Amino acid sequence: MVSGVNGVAAALFATLFPSDCRLCGNPLLNISRLPVCDECVAAIHPICEGVCAICGERLAAPYAFAENSGEARCGLCRRLEPPFVKAAAYGSYEGGLRELIHLLKYDQVQPAASVLGRMLAEAIADLQPLFGDGPVLVVPVPLHARKLRQRGFNQAEVTARAALKQGSLQGNLELASGVLERRRETQSQIGLSRHQRRENMRGAFAVTRREKIEGHEILVVDDVFTTGTTVSECARVLQRAGASKVFVATVARTLKAEPQFAVVATKNEIESAMAAAG
Repeated sequence: MVSGVNGVAAALFATLFPSDCRLCGNPLLNISRLPVCDECVAAIHPICEGVCAICGERLAAPYAFAENSGEARCGLCRRLEPPFVKAAAYGSYEGGLRELIHLLKYDQVQPAASVLGRMLAEAIADLQPLFGDGPVLVVPVPLHARKLRQRGFNQAEVTARAALKQGSLQGNLELASGVLERRRETQSQIGLSRHQRRENMRGAFAVTRREKIEGHEILVVDDVFTTGTTVSECARVLQRAGASKVFVATVARTLKAEPQFAVVATKNEIESAMAAAG
C-alpha cells in the first residue's frame, strides 16, 4: 500500500513539476531536491589504482620508482617534495562528476553538496590511517570576499560540512573554516603554466588564527585538485603558521589523459629491466 502511495505521489509530481536530469537529460521519476537521476550518480566511480602515493596523479611511466617505503611516486613528487604529506581524491574530474561539481559551484544547486560530501568522506577515509591521535583541523580552501558575496557560499566549505556528517569517518575531525583566508583575489588558473600558477597564488592566503593552527595536523579540503598549486600554497602557509602536518582531500582530481600500467619497482629493478630491454 505504501509503495502504491509513493508511486502515485511520484507520478503526480512528475505531472505537475516535470523535470529532467541535469546530467543526462532523461526525465526524473523520483521526488528529489537534487535534479540528477540515480543512474548518473551511480555511474560516478572512484579513481582506481595506478596513481602516485603522494599527490594522486596517474602514473604515466611503465615503471614507477619505489622509495624506501615501497610507495610508487610520480616524477614530480620524486624531484620535489610537496608541502603536504599526502593528497587523496575520490574521482576523476570529468564526465558526470565534473557536471555535478558545476551544479553546486556555478548553478547554486546546493543539494549536490550532500552527494559530493559522501565522495569527499571516502577520500578523507583513505587518509585517516595516517592521522595522529590528536584532533585534525579540517580547513576548506577559502574564497576571496568578493567571490564569496557573489556566489553566496564557499563550495569547499559546504562540501566539507556534508562530509563530516558521514558516519563512516572516524577520529577527531574538527571543521576550522575561519583560520585561513584568501586576502588577494587571484586570476583564473586556466591556461597558465605551472610557474605562472605558482606566481598567481603566491601571497594569496594568510592564517588568521595562528594559535589555532600551531602544533595541529591540518586537512585542507577543496572541490577539485587540478595541478595542486592552490592546495600546495595553502599547505605552505599553514606549515609556516606552525601546523605539524598537512594533508589534502578533494572530491575530484584532474588526471593524465592516458593511463598506463605502472609496475612498482626499486631503482635496481628498474635499471635491470631497462638494460634487459636494450
